[in-house]
This record gives sequence, C-alpha cells and structure tokens, in this order.
Amino acid sequence: MAFWLSKSRSISSLLGKRIGLLTILHERNKGSFLHSRRDGVFRYKNSPEFSTKSATFSATGQRFKSSKTGEQVELPSSDEDDDENQAVDFPGGRVAFTSRMNFTSESSGKRIPCFRVLDDNGYPIAGSIFEQVNKEVAVRMYSGMVTLQIMDTILYETQRQGRISFYLTSTGEEAINLASAAALSPDDVVLPQYREPGVLLWRGFTLQEFANQCFGNKADYGKGRQMPIHYGSQKHNYFTVSSPIATQLPQAAGVAYSLKMDKKDACVVTYMGDGGTSEGDFHAALNFAAVMEVPVIFICRNNGWAISTPITEQFRSDGVVVRGQAYGIRSIRVDGNDALAVYNSVRTARQTAINEQRPILIEALTYRVGHHSTSDDSTKYRAVDEIEHWKTAQNPVSRFRKWVQGNGWWTDEDESEFRSNIRKQLMEAIQLAARKEKPPIANLFTDVYEENPPNLVEQERSLGETIKKHPQDYPSDVPL
Repeated sequence: MAFWLSKSRSISSLLGKRIGLLTILHERNKGSFLHSRRDGVFRYKNSPEFSTKSATFSATGQRFKSSKTGEQVELPSSDEDDDENQAVDFPGGRVAFTSRMNFTSESSGKRIPCFRVLDDNGYPIAGSIFEQVNKEVAVRMYSGMVTLQIMDTILYETQRQGRISFYLTSTGEEAINLASAAALSPDDVVLPQYREPGVLLWRGFTLQEFANQCFGNKADYGKGRQMPIHYGSQKHNYFTVSSPIATQLPQAAGVAYSLKMDKKDACVVTYMGDGGTSEGDFHAALNFAAVMEVPVIFICRNNGWAISTPITEQFRSDGVVVRGQAYGIRSIRVDGNDALAVYNSVRTARQTAINEQRPILIEALTYRVGHHSTSDDSTKYRAVDEIEHWKTAQNPVSRFRKWVQGNGWWTDEDESEFRSNIRKQLMEAIQLAARKEKPPIANLFTDVYEENPPNLVEQERSLGETIKKHPQDYPSDVPL
C-alpha cells in the first residue's frame, strides 16, 4: 500500500509537470481550479492571490467569505502534507483538496460548556460577565415564576378531580419561561411548543384567561375546540399551541422571513423540547432559517426526557447545541435553571438576530420535574431520587429567589403574602370558568370556510339529529 501511494504521488506529480494537468482542468472549468503555484502562492486567472496560511473557520454561522466574488481566501496548510495545495471553487466557497483520507470525528471529545451566571446557591459566579437586571424586572420575573408554579399545582389537581380533561406542567422549567419572556419585546412573535405558558403570563395573559381556556368555556378564544393548555393570543403575538411535535419550527422560519421582508424591528422566538429536535421539522426549520438568513431564535428546553425516552436514546451528538454549526447557525448552551443566564443569552440572541438578520440556536439545560402530562407517570421510567434531586438542589425558582432576596428586593413576608393572593385569585378564576356557559355545538363547523361546503352542512345536520335522539349521551350544558 505504501509503495502504491508513493508511486501514485509520483505519477500525479509527473502528469502535472509533463502534460499540464492543472492547466487542462483550469481551462475546462473556466477558472474554477488552481492554475499554477509559484513561491508558495496560488494564483487564479482573473482572481486575486491568496496565501497558504491557516484560515480560521468560525462556527458563528457566517457565510464563507470565499463564496463572494473577488474576495480572498486562505487555504490551510500542514507541514506533514507534502502535496501541492489545490482547491475547487465549489458552490458556497472554495474547498481545499488533500491526498490524505481523513474522516471527521464523531465528536470533539470535549463537551461544549454551559453558560451560567448564578451558582446553585444563588450567588453570582466570580468573573461572570452579564447584564444586570433592575429591581422591577427581577421582582416581576420572580413573581411570574411563582405564579406559574402555583398555577401548575392547582390546575393539575383540578384535572385530577375530573373538572378538566388534561393538563401539563412546566415544573422545573420556570426560569426558561419567564427569563426568556423578559428578554423579548412585545412585538416579537412567539411560536410555543406547549410548556411555555410563562411567556404568555409575562405578556399580560390573565389567570382568568388561562382558566377559561382549560375549561373550554364560551370566553375561551379557541371556542372550546382545543385541548386544555393549548393557549393562544393574537393580542400578545403568541401563536396557538399545536399538539403535533415540532410543527411550529418551520412555521417560525416562515414568520421570521415575513418580518425580514417587512423590515420589522422584531424577531421570532420558537420553543421546543429535546424530543422535538428528533423530528424532521427541526432540521428543515434550521436549514431554511440559515439559508434565508431570518431573525429567529430557536430555544430548546433540553429537559432530559422526551416523555419516557431519555436523551441518551435520542441522539449521540453532544446534545442539541452542536447541531447549529452543521446548519451554519450561531449557537449557545445555557443553564436553563439560571434565570439570569437565560435572560442574558436570549437578550443577546435577540439583538444579534435583528441587527444581523440571522437565526440563533439556544440549548437550555434543565429538567422536567413533573410528569410529562396528566396522562403520564414518570416514576415508571425514572428514579424518584433523580426527580427529587432536581426538584430541590437544582430548583430554578429557589435559586433566583436567593439572588433577588440577597439584593434586598424580596422578603419572607412578601413571599407568603404573594403566594396567598395568587392562590386566591386562581381559585376564583377557576370557579368562574367552571360556571361559565360552554360554546355552542355549531362552533365546530365555523371559522374555516366563508360558506360551508355540502359535506359539512350534512355533518352538522346529522349531529344535531343524533343529539336530539340520544340526549343522555351528550353533556347537557353544551347548547346546540
């Protein structure tokens, strides 16, 4: 083998010198290949010179400079490689050739670090560089996290009582919800998955509006057509939650493209869990966003579990953050249980997305403390000790409270009074939502067509007759 490689190199060199192989290729491709080499410098026809000094590839998602006409590009060189450096002017940028067959490594061997501001005890880490939040924003963020925590507890119990059909909590992920929301502008468009009600809470969605949606009453903006927790608000630029996993991601890229065309001073933010990154929509969305250079922030709540599937059984890569580089997207890994780290990451991502018109990927490491939903029992597939550790030692609400309280902005009395008031408000909202009239059955057939086609007209008639014939099989509080 060594003899053959040595002979092949000699033959290639001989052909290049004797019959002008490089010249032939150059003429055939009209300047696409290197024409000649002189004193360590390659030259092209009608193109500037460039040296063989090592180039630095940036993983920030910037387009290859060599893809722009007339710009220079430096090819990497190695003392071990005794071949003459050659390159092809391939779409997207010039690519250097090598005579050595090397496969890229499946991993770098070292995991990408996680950005953090506060330690487990709520103290800023020495040397941390972050934008300080003022008292008003900090207290509002913390109170929102507490409100979300209480809302999840009470509405989860409401479902267990049989008063609503379904519920899903954000327990353990409160920091991602409220901190990311605080870093955005009201004009930014949000396409959620289903574990981001805190974003809507921050934007002014009331406890009564949450309760109305969960009970599917006449005041529900979705007119009772959606499952509980499928919130949406046009007023708050918050797209309605959609059950199918990851469908919101390519939609987000499209919405961001519309903002770009309209030259809006805003961006799109879309959320997903780690399970969502295993869907094809995730990959399509990142590729579209990168190629179209649109202002969208992809926030992945990597909480360790896609229902019962752990991340170790989902992918072999270093989490989700490394996938951004593959699509040419600037990315960061952040401690999702650190509200200040999340706030600063999303705030910087927003500025970059808008000012540079580019997508950003954020992987927030967190943990889903609660069950996936009321249809799940997570103790069947993960250890109770594991859940308890994240619930106590890594609790994002407790950690942020220590920092806020350490600044003198919150007291134990404030805590007790606030929690009592929120519980009271939510219980009143639930009682009112439960008593409110349900939407009429006729709403099942509206808001899609301006004039219903014959098949829907027939279905509506048939349903009405069936209910009248078997009234005992249908809820009496739902009007026809």
